[in-house]
This record gives sequence, structure tokens and C-alpha cells, in this order.
Amino acid sequence: MGQKKELTEAQKLDLTMKYEIAEELGLLDKVEQVGWKGLTAKESGRIGGIMGKKKRDARAKATEKSPCNTPEEKI
Repeated sequence: MGQKKELTEAQKLDLTMKYEIAEELGLLDKVEQVGWKGLTAKESGRIGGIMGKKKRDARAKATEKSPCNTPEEKI
């Protein structure tokens, strides 16, 4: 069989976030014992929902700081 592909930086960040959220929810031990497939749909959905919220919040925060979105001063 072929070799596994290298993860992109975005994928690495997502994986790190997923582990952090699993730890916050108290699911990290279960993931380490049985893997991600051992989680229930509810647990997986909870992790995915939190990941989505964090990504949206980060994107909104980055957009706020962007100099292109600042209102122009009137002279």
C-alpha cells in the first residue's frame, strides 16, 4: 500500500484543536484507548461544533483587525 501523505499546516492545527477540545470535554482518555471511531455521534458532534465555533470566532477576530475594514476618516 502507498505511504501516508504529509499533513498540511491547516490540518495539523485542526488536529491539535481537536485533541484540545477532547481534553476539555473529558474525552481524551477515551480517544487514546479506543480511537476517534470509539466516540458516539453526540461526542463527535460536540467536538466538531466547538471546533467550528472557534474557527468562526478566530476568523471574525482576524477580520476585525484587518486594516482594510477600518472606516475612512472624513477630512
